This record gives sequence, structure tokens and C-alpha cells, in this order.
Amino acid sequence: MKKLIRAFRSVRPPWFRYLLASLLTGVVLMALFIGSVYAGLWGRLPGKSELRDIRHDRASEVYAADSSLIGKYYLADRQPIAVDDIPDCVLEALVAIEDERFYRHSGIDYPSLLRVFFKTLLMGDSGAGGGSTLSQQLAKNLYPRSGGGGPGLVVDKLKEMFTARRLERIYSKKEILGLYLNTVSFGDNSFGIESASQKFFGVPAEELRTEEAATLIGMLKATHSYNPRLFPERSLERRNLVLDAMARNEYLERERADSLQALPLELDYNPYSANEGMAPYFRETVRREVANWLKDRPGADSALNLYTSGLRIYTTLNPGMQRLAESSMREHMQSLQADFEEAYGNRAPWKNNRKFIDRYIRQSPPYRKLASSGLGHEDILDSLGQKRPMVLADWGGETETEASTLDSLMHYARFLNTGSLAIDSRSGAVLSWIGGINFKYFKYDHISQSRRQVGSTFKPIVYTAALESGIDPCQHFSAREVRYENLEDWTPSNSGDKDEAYLNYSMQAALQNSVNTVAVKVLEQTGIPQVVAQARAMGIDAPLPEKPSLALGTGSIGIPELAGAYASFVNQSRPVTPYLIERITDREGNVLYRHEPEKDLQPAYSERTRQLMLEMLQAVVDGGTASRIRSTYGLRGDIAGKTGTTQNNKDAWFAAITPRMVHVSWVGLESHEIGFPNTRIGQGANAALPLFAQWYGELARDPDLREWTTQRFGDPSSEVAGLLDCEPVKRDGFFKRLFTNPDKAKTRKFKDNNGN
Repeated sequence: MKKLIRAFRSVRPPWFRYLLASLLTGVVLMALFIGSVYAGLWGRLPGKSELRDIRHDRASEVYAADSSLIGKYYLADRQPIAVDDIPDCVLEALVAIEDERFYRHSGIDYPSLLRVFFKTLLMGDSGAGGGSTLSQQLAKNLYPRSGGGGPGLVVDKLKEMFTARRLERIYSKKEILGLYLNTVSFGDNSFGIESASQKFFGVPAEELRTEEAATLIGMLKATHSYNPRLFPERSLERRNLVLDAMARNEYLERERADSLQALPLELDYNPYSANEGMAPYFRETVRREVANWLKDRPGADSALNLYTSGLRIYTTLNPGMQRLAESSMREHMQSLQADFEEAYGNRAPWKNNRKFIDRYIRQSPPYRKLASSGLGHEDILDSLGQKRPMVLADWGGETETEASTLDSLMHYARFLNTGSLAIDSRSGAVLSWIGGINFKYFKYDHISQSRRQVGSTFKPIVYTAALESGIDPCQHFSAREVRYENLEDWTPSNSGDKDEAYLNYSMQAALQNSVNTVAVKVLEQTGIPQVVAQARAMGIDAPLPEKPSLALGTGSIGIPELAGAYASFVNQSRPVTPYLIERITDREGNVLYRHEPEKDLQPAYSERTRQLMLEMLQAVVDGGTASRIRSTYGLRGDIAGKTGTTQNNKDAWFAAITPRMVHVSWVGLESHEIGFPNTRIGQGANAALPLFAQWYGELARDPDLREWTTQRFGDPSSEVAGLLDCEPVKRDGFFKRLFTNPDKAKTRKFKDNNGN
């Protein structure tokens, strides 16, 4: 050491000695600095045990009944897969464009670092690249940088280099590529090659073609700038650059690369977002059900998280039926909306009814929010009336315009909405689910969240109770109007202009033609408590008004309850409870939940009554209020059902029964203050029935779904056939007609068979 010091002091000239001292000091300080980073003085470095157990947050997946992926719940859309499931073309494209020397370095590419140092720092070449290997990029993705510049950036780079070396000692080269591809962001909030493949091309990563792999890998340089959805031309150029790099590195033959570069860029984009994709209302209901299930799970399972634990949720949804239901809904509702607005014309409440407009605005969430902050009415209107750039949606698409919140409220107030549900009548499994016309703009789900008056679709429950109480299906009831003096002169009437004062209907004919006056009289003879009890036995849990108007469907019932009750007519008199989820597994495939069918459920009524009701409900379709199923839509399968229209044309309903499924549809407006402008447009047969008829017709034409439309009800027993063998309508005799004033309602008290 003394000799070294003497030699250093003998160096001439002095300035060179000072320069050499400075360089040595710098090297020592740099070594100490690097050592301090390695020792963790600038932040902890991950240890080997931590790196051996790398776990990513993982999106939970939602699958349809055929195991096709229909949605995800995530904070970051990631689906890690085994490296052996990643095709070679993806791995080769990644190495070719991002790290050509990947297989020749041990985590740090020193020649590349020197190249970057000289070109970037000394020659000012900003296009020299970053010099980071894939292993270093993986380290950066696993342990994001602190975000500081200057010394902080140097510390981060050193930590990434040390971490990269440790990764290289723990994992094989192929495993590092797999970890990288499962970690890296591909844009549009998708992380990892599997999620990116599903999102941009609609296939699992193992099915990616070479040109598709090159497109995705090309995005990694700049996930926004090379996003093929946003910038297809730029993405195409980048894809071809990746293919060229693959050829240059001998992963592709030159001729093969040239042919792939000539292909157009084709996407099959699947956003898997809440507002888009198949069955958004269904997926949102599934999300709520799983969230509630997780909240109630005890013990270790309470650590499961819907958005990060990678659950796999297998549902009952039939994707083919759902696609047809969505297209049929759009076609019918767009046409119905046009008829609806044309019929209202300038009389539309949202245009000229100042009282309605004022009430509607005051009840809106934007108004209530401002009111809760203490603003007065005029100030609120001033705030809500400010114009700004806005997107308004219509059946023709979205339009960018200058509008105010008030404009937006009135724009959406006019829209008819809908809810329709199809279930397997044997199990209750949901087959299709339409909760509204557009989830992005109408979040309220009219299946899971709504109960509306059901109108005449409740009558089959009344008639079921009547048959169970012993009333003969061939008993005739007068259709004449009655003014019930003990019910404040309530006088139920029938729709249409038909003169029915002298007519008497059998139960089948009355149900077939939806005669209101007869339904009330059937309920009167049966007894309100008996009808309510029958509804409960058929799975109706909603509060029901214990009043005579119950016969006309003044009770508000949810679509799932009504569908489950109707299923009993083809399910051995047993109602079903609609359900959406078959099973839930963890990321390893272990079953955490499995739907258990209801056991020992007792029939809600006799087999004799079931057959009678099914025959009567078929008559509704074959020659009654739902006959346009045959005449207009030409459907020839075995179908039963019932239409429904509520007072003032507020709600339109149709409940359909086939041998294997039940379909219930509702159409109306969000606001209960607005009804259809007339019965012609607003009756169930016109507004709601087409949602079933158009959908069922498409099922019958689809070779993969046709089997759902070819089943048969079976013939009724000879006893049932005999019970219905009677004259459907009888006319009063001459003398009774002589002493009856058809223009005057009969006056009496309503009295059920319990003496009330």
C-alpha cells in the first residue's frame, strides 16, 4: 500500500494525479452506492422466496351454460396462464422485437447498456433504446418504480438489475417469458397475454395466429399509440415490423413473413366491460349475488375477493338464446318506440305537460343532489340548465351535441323500457335475461329490481284457485257489469266495444278472452283468502292487495316470481325459483359453491287442475287475446300463455308457456306517470307479446336451438277433456234480455264465499 501511495505521489504532472484521484474516488463512491442499493438501504429488494411465489391479482370470470366467457369482474383485467399454454409464435415475437439477445445474457445485457450509454449520453441519439432486458422489464412490472427522477431513477434501474439477476437464477428462460407475458399491460385495462387475446381477438392465447400474436406484442412498445382498436393503421405498421424482426431472427421464413404482412388487420373486440357485451343486466345481477355470497362466507374463505381472486362463475345463461333475445328486443322496441311517439305527437307529457315535467325534474337524482346541498329551486334549475358537450343516445345510436342536464332528463323520459326472462320450467335455470333496453343509459333492472302491476297475467292464478275450490270449469258467469255498492260503487268493466251484457262465459272462454267482469265474479265465488293462498303456494311472495281488484292484477309482482308460478303448469304443479349461478370455483378449479335444486317441494294444486289450466291457457293462444302468435307470427309449436294490460295502459305483459320453458315479458315506462297513448299500442298483445313471438320464431329457425321449440305438452286425460266439453258462450234467454237494461250496471254488494 505504501509503495502504491509513493507511486501515486510520484505521478507527474499534478493535474493528472488529481484527475486519477477523482476517478478512483468516483469508482469507490459508485461501488459504495451500488452496494448500498444491493443492501436495501434505498428500499427493500425482493428475496428469492418472494420471487419464487409470484402471485398476480386475477379477474373473476363469468361463463355461460356452454362454458363460453361472457364477462369479467376486475380491478385489472388479468388471467394468468401456464407458459406451456402460450404458443411459440408469441414467445418468438416477444424476443425478436424486445430482446434479441435474451437467450445469451443472464438478466443484464451489458453490450446493450454500453450501446445505450455511448449513443444516448455521449452522441445524443434518443432512438438508441432503453437497454433493459425482458428480465429487467419483468422486474419493473412486478415492482413498479417509485416515480422519482434523477438519483431515484438510477436507484430503480439498479434494483431492477439486481432483481432481474435473481429471477434468472430462479426461473428458466421460458418461465421468465411466461411471467412477463402474464404481467405486462396490453392497454384497454387488459393485463397479460390471455386477457389481451380474449379482448382483441376473442380467442384464448393458445389459439392465437402468428399475425395476431405480432399485433399484440407490437402494442408493448406503446399500448395506446399502437392500440389496434384506436389506431389500426399504426398498429398494422407495428405488427409488420414485429413480423420483420421475427424473420430477421430466423423465427419465420422470409416468404412466410411477407405473406403475413400482406394480411389485413382483423379484430374481434370483446371489451368485457360492465356496459358492453352480452347480457350486461344479467352479469350485474350475478355480480351482486356473488358479492353477497362472499360477504356471508365465514373463516378463511372471507379473504376471497370478487375482483382479485380469479373466481370462475358458471351460470345458466344460454348464449344462443340470449343473443336472439337481445336482437329481437332491439328490433321490436325500436319499432314500438316510433309508434308510441307518433301516437302521442305534440300531446306527449314530456313536451307540453308542465306539471309532469316539473314533478319529473324534482324527482330526478341530479335535482335531489343539488337540493341536498342547500340550493333553492331556481338556482337548481339554473345549474341544470347549463349547456355543455354531451352524448345523447337513441335507437339510431349516440349523438354528440350541446345539451343541458334538463335536456337529457326529458330526452330519456320518453323511452319505453322492457324486461323479459326465459327460464327452464323444470329447474328454474335462467336461459335469457333482458333487464332493460340499454344498460349504459338505463341501469335499473326490470327483472331483479322491479315489481309492477301484472294485470290479467294474474287471472290464471285466480282460475287455478277456483278450480281447486271445486268450481266447475263449465260453469257460466255473466259478463254484465256490476256496480259494487259496498266498494264505493266500484264497477269493473271489459275492454273493447263488444256488447257483452247478455253474454255468459265458461271459465275457459272467459280466460281466453280476458273478460274482467267474469274474473271478479270467479274471485268472489272462490274467496280472496283462497286466491292469495293459491298465489303463495305457487311461489308469489310479493305483497298482494286483499281486495276484489286483485282479480284484475292490481298486485305488483316481480318477473321472476311470475315466471316461477307459471312454470308449475308444466312442472307437475310445482313452481320453481329462477336461479342464475350453477357453481363457483376458485382459480385452481376447486368448487366453492354449487346450486342445489329444491327438494320435496309439494304440488301447489292437483294434476287435474294443472291439465285444465294448461288447456285453457293454450286456448288463449289458439283463439284468444294472444292469437296473433298464430295469425301474425305463424308459430306452430305447443304454446300456452296469457296477455296482460294494466289500468290506464301503464304496463303491458305477456307470459308464455312451452313444454320446456317459460318466458315472461313486460313493457312500460320508467315513470309510472306516463302510460301508452291508447290501448291499441299499449295492450299486452301488441307491446309485450312480440318480444316472445319474434324470439321464439328465431329459436325455431336456429338448428342449434330448435329442440327447445319441438316438444309437446301431451294430451289431457279423458276426464279433463270431458270437463271442458261445453258451450263456451251462452246468451241470455229472451225474457231475461227483455227485463235487462244493457246500458245500466247491476248494483249489489261484493260478497265472497267466506261471508265477507
